[in-house]
Amino acid sequence: MSGFSAVILAGGLGTRLRGVVPDQPKVMAPVNGRPFLEHQMDYWIGQGVRHFVLSIGYRREVILKHFGENYRGAHIDYAIEKIPLGTGGGLLLALEKLNKPSSFLLLNGDTFFEVALDPLAEFHAQRQSDWTFSLFETRETSRYMGMEVDTDGRIRSLNGDGPHRRFANGGVYLVRSELLSAPGWKVGDPFSLEDDLLPALFAGGAKFHGYPSSGRFIDIGLPEDYFRSAEILKGITQEKMQ
Repeated sequence: MSGFSAVILAGGLGTRLRGVVPDQPKVMAPVNGRPFLEHQMDYWIGQGVRHFVLSIGYRREVILKHFGENYRGAHIDYAIEKIPLGTGGGLLLALEKLNKPSSFLLLNGDTFFEVALDPLAEFHAQRQSDWTFSLFETRETSRYMGMEVDTDGRIRSLNGDGPHRRFANGGVYLVRSELLSAPGWKVGDPFSLEDDLLPALFAGGAKFHGYPSSGRFIDIGLPEDYFRSAEILKGITQEKMQ
């Protein structure tokens, strides 16, 4: 079992879900009677994560009140966005709460991706990767960040759209901490992880690798996918209990 700390980017407004989950942070949207964030944290606690840093902003008091400082034996720290900082700004803020690990687990708060952490960590270490992406196959070329990956897993392009297999970013990453010591932005700057930070690091020569996983994936950003998440997460919970 791994001993990674996990940063969860949970500061989004969730505007596309307002019609079905009004006035709630997106990560607190109820799925099978429990907040989506609980399902996500349960999964990673089951793989040895014992420390979470939640980067929170919109309606943060709901998350703080629900989880407090501990959840199922895991300690929780909070990086609080006083103004919206975007996914990149939220990540830099959260890094101040980590105890300088060599690498940490980074998670998108509005997605769930079934990825085995120990093999992912082994892949990350063997390739001496700066940033390892967990990838899934998809045909939704306009919705997700695509990746062109070589046979060793090295990412050759952040906009890959090959003729056969098409891999996309699943929102589960292992990141070498030192990579972000001088990314060109300072704590408190608003910017995007996907649109600003990742392209800048990649252009600067950072070693990006992709780890394909066949696990189940769900993004609750759209109402139709949010409704599908109940069946997917119910299936995963039932399998863990068997």
